[in-house]
Amino acid sequence: MREYIFSAPGRTEISGNHTDHQHGCVLAASVNLKTTARVTLNDDGVIRIQSEGYAPVEVDVRQLDIRPEEANTTAALVRGVAAAFAQRGAQFKGFDAQVSSTVLPGSGLSSSAAFEVLIGNITNTLFLGGKLDAVEIAKIGQYAENVYFGKPCGLMDQMASSVGGMVFIDFADPQNPLVERVDFDFAATGHALCIIDTGADHADLTDEYAAIPGELKQINACFGKDVLRDIDEGAFYARLPELRRATGDRAVLRAIHVYDENRRVLAQREALQRGDFEAFLEGVKASGISSWRFLQNVIPAGYKAHQEVAFALALAERLLAGRGACRIHGGGFAGTIQAFVPVDMLDSFKAGVEAVLGEGMCHVLNITPNGGMLEREEEI
Repeated sequence: MREYIFSAPGRTEISGNHTDHQHGCVLAASVNLKTTARVTLNDDGVIRIQSEGYAPVEVDVRQLDIRPEEANTTAALVRGVAAAFAQRGAQFKGFDAQVSSTVLPGSGLSSSAAFEVLIGNITNTLFLGGKLDAVEIAKIGQYAENVYFGKPCGLMDQMASSVGGMVFIDFADPQNPLVERVDFDFAATGHALCIIDTGADHADLTDEYAAIPGELKQINACFGKDVLRDIDEGAFYARLPELRRATGDRAVLRAIHVYDENRRVLAQREALQRGDFEAFLEGVKASGISSWRFLQNVIPAGYKAHQEVAFALALAERLLAGRGACRIHGGGFAGTIQAFVPVDMLDSFKAGVEAVLGEGMCHVLNITPNGGMLEREEEI
């Protein structure tokens, strides 16, 4: 019997906060935390997933219709990925997978996308002859999460995990996104990439996340468009009084963030390409300020006693003492923040964060060149 070892990395958003669902631009990178599966084929026509710390999941590959009762479950992701591959002609058998992960749920490193890309690579390799490329596998992961799992996510998480390395992605045409590798040696900058767990819980924040694309949709509707990318920025600013009346100030501010953030992504990519890391860091700081002031995804609406993300940002800024940069990471409201920390102060920074937030809350990461992949096969 043969055993196949597959893996898919977590991802970090480098720049482009909440731009992907508006067909904007992002910088993202795969990191050295990954989800791994040891896989054997079976003849039962059933996908069995045993993940460390979770209940087993079984999906019959002959029953791939959407099941509303599976929304927000691992089974929905597996069924959605399998359904998308079946639509593309995959000749299914079943398989058994033992899954382990160092991409912690809620870490802001997108454990769900890593899992989707993992299942996509297993299916692509074993049942479709490896025909699909990394971009198509990412799209399938997004489809599973949108349609089967029930979360209206963009494509950035899956794309960064699937492609690997640092990538610039332009979603102007989401069916055929422009994906460009950004060759840049972060280690040579004298800075470390840290992801800090704020201790805030994502539970009960679904409405906060959904409100961002929801309010931008109201802006878009005023122009008869589906996404902000298709609305001329000059036309947007020309109609500010009307837009404020029709959608409210928060929606308008969030749109301002998206326009500005897309420009920042392009400027940061160019800064990295010419080796100007200080200009890149200025972009990180500006992105963080915009996310807080305009996008408003740092403090959930109405929260007073619990403002963990805002507190973590204040703590990081104090510890950095004017050096490096920090910003909200990922969807916001809870989860994690990101910091670029000079290596000569990394130990004191990490110790300072963990003295306040708790041991193990500051993760020092490396950008890895590998995306989702078959690592090796073995006879067992």
